[in-house]
Amino acid sequence: MYVTHDPSTGTTDSEYDQTDDVDGILSTVTEGFASWRATDVAERAKVLLAIADAFEEHTEELAKAITTEMGKLPDQAQGEVKLAASIYRWYGEHGPELLEPETLDVPGARLNRVTHEPVGPLVGVMPWNYPYYQVARFAAPNLLLGNTIVLKHASICARSSAAIEKVQRAAGLPEGAYVNVYASSDTVAEMIADPRIKGVSLTGSEGAGAAVAKVAGENLTTSVLELGGSDPLIVLDTDNLDELVETVGKARLSNCGQACNSPKRMFVPEDMKDEFVARLRDLYEGTKVGPAADEGTALGPLSSEGARDGVVEQVERAVEQGATLVTGGRAIDRPGAFMEPTVLTGITPEMDAYTEEIFGPVAMVYGYDSLDEAVRVANDTPFGLSGSVWGTDTDKASEVADRLEVGMAYVNEHGTTMAGLPFGGVKRSGYGRELGRWGLGEFVNIRLQRVH
Repeated sequence: MYVTHDPSTGTTDSEYDQTDDVDGILSTVTEGFASWRATDVAERAKVLLAIADAFEEHTEELAKAITTEMGKLPDQAQGEVKLAASIYRWYGEHGPELLEPETLDVPGARLNRVTHEPVGPLVGVMPWNYPYYQVARFAAPNLLLGNTIVLKHASICARSSAAIEKVQRAAGLPEGAYVNVYASSDTVAEMIADPRIKGVSLTGSEGAGAAVAKVAGENLTTSVLELGGSDPLIVLDTDNLDELVETVGKARLSNCGQACNSPKRMFVPEDMKDEFVARLRDLYEGTKVGPAADEGTALGPLSSEGARDGVVEQVERAVEQGATLVTGGRAIDRPGAFMEPTVLTGITPEMDAYTEEIFGPVAMVYGYDSLDEAVRVANDTPFGLSGSVWGTDTDKASEVADRLEVGMAYVNEHGTTMAGLPFGGVKRSGYGRELGRWGLGEFVNIRLQRVH
């Protein structure tokens, strides 16, 4: 059973029956692949542009669904819908050119031509924290390529996942090109193991990624994984501490801290640390927490009471192990999945919080005397999704950013996502890339034709 639950009220919204008709689903996308791949790429691009238009036209309606399902603030929800639209539009506008056949200058033949061919039906396993954006960055490039998709969304996002399929269908996407399913983990595993499925992409937890990668590997099925992150944010200096704290502090609270590429660990010079922490404490204690749809709310609920309780337990364990709780850290006593925004300091390697991901409104602040030490600790994590460096000398900041063991490094911004930029991490943050031209390179057959 898929259940949508409003984390702002603690009440159940709707229930949806699961499907286990693997053969029927895979037959649909397999038959759909034959016709969708034969559709001219220019026509596929037109469909993506129509999908982008439809997302923009229905922004308010789509945003309301995820405000209810997972507690996203209305302005952030509308921003996500528009971001998803921009991804479909980018591939509709730029994708056909990127898929043009390429002629290689290699001697010994009259022609060396490389073409990009679709691989076939794919399975996408998507998370709840960005219900539209996560799907768009997987679906848009692969639909342009001519692949077809079985989309298994998070169980708490049943309404928004159905809305995606409805919008796409209304925009002209054929029924066999994209099928939304309410499936269990076992059903997904059965699909991945089926020879009709040629690839799988998962965004989610390490555990889910390992399970999917195991099934994919056993069946020689191509996989892409985008997993967790514990992003470092290193401050070198600033000429406006108030502005810096407000910018990075609010970045940590965006989406209630439930973003893989959120700046979870903040490193500041030791002589700046006390003032930085004091201002971050004031910012968080002045943040209005409440139901996502209420006017004036700056921090909504986590996605569920269970998710909230898990984050609170992580904070409590960190304090038990010797960390300093500067502010917050507690569940708020009211219906819903609310938690106080939190600041932790004094994190050491012996503590669980040093290496684990805290997926909620918790900022961990580290002071440093040596920049080399800051970089060492920033990299001393199993994750490597993204990171950032902040300073008045951008050349120096860029040099430090080059030392971060991450898939995406930023200077004077954090976690920027745009359709034309590659997205992905290293180490236990996963493998493969999405978005931009790189998003067209994961589930594609590179075919060489050589004419002698």
